[in-house]
Amino acid sequence: MGKVFRPSSRESTILSKIESTKEHMRRLAISRVRDCSESLASAIAMKLVEKNLVETTNKTALDEQLISCLENMNRLEDFDIDYQIAPLRNLVPQPHIVSLYVTSFVIEKLIKHKDVVDIYGSDEEIYFTINEQVKKFLPK
Repeated sequence: MGKVFRPSSRESTILSKIESTKEHMRRLAISRVRDCSESLASAIAMKLVEKNLVETTNKTALDEQLISCLENMNRLEDFDIDYQIAPLRNLVPQPHIVSLYVTSFVIEKLIKHKDVVDIYGSDEEIYFTINEQVKKFLPK
């Protein structure tokens, strides 16, 4: 018969602190997006087009869509954000919440936009391109 693991109060306290720190960092990253949403969206759009991951007929419309995505992220509840990123949650080991949310937006919603011709590359390539820009604007 298998042994039942029951953490001691010390272990429980440490695990609780780790979880609360993760949650705090998540909320902090989401709130910081508000300060730099336009410049971040522009940088993401430029890199996606530059690396030929997104083909578009109107880069300005792409910028506007990404700005609205980032501004919408600030207004969403945690459940809605988790629901949006659920298909991509296991894409990388320790994903950045903002990068994951924008990647999900690009893959699932931006492809349906009238000015987007097509989206190329794997989910990982899109995530890493977006994450590269997010790290510049939202350092840990």
